[in-house]
Amino acid sequence: MATDLTTDTRQRILDAAGPVFAHRGFKDATVREICQAARVNVAAVNYYFGDKERLYIEAVKRAHRNRMDQAPLPEWSSSATPEQKLYDFVRTLLIRILHDPAQSWHTELMLRELLEPTAACAELARDYIRPQFDTLLAILATILPAEVSREDRHLAAFSIVGQCLYHRVAQPIVEALIAPDEYRSYSIDRLAQHITSWSLAALGGGGVR
Repeated sequence: MATDLTTDTRQRILDAAGPVFAHRGFKDATVREICQAARVNVAAVNYYFGDKERLYIEAVKRAHRNRMDQAPLPEWSSSATPEQKLYDFVRTLLIRILHDPAQSWHTELMLRELLEPTAACAELARDYIRPQFDTLLAILATILPAEVSREDRHLAAFSIVGQCLYHRVAQPIVEALIAPDEYRSYSIDRLAQHITSWSLAALGGGGVR
């Protein structure tokens, strides 16, 4: 019973902390505000997490884990082509970045962490982003010539991810530059097809050597 209570209290604190950190950032968010939202004593943060920084790190990791759970990579069959795998990877990443469920604070918090990195960034990269990055590198290894250097493979992977992130980070600019009807036509499937096609053209067209 005590274990269930501990888990419930810890979860309530995390549930309350996520939106507060997303809206205010790590520096401006207060433990008091989070605890009021969670309906717990202010001492609970230190008891369950150690300090405000560890609570923030756990909130960021939980946000990323939630997005991954909502949009997991498919389990590819042995007949899946490298091109299909790249498309699936890009489409999955776009869903995680662009799709806004009811708890939209998850993406807001992760984007804030990218723009204003804290100690959470290193743990996020190690525990969650590194395995995804390795998956993308494995896909590229089946597309790029063997002589392409490790550094250039990394740059190619970052370029693909950057194309996906652009449509979230620069969303207000994109909307201001084009007609509303055109913007509405930029579905996740259309963007995934476009980014995959352009990336494959660059990878196979002499752009990466």
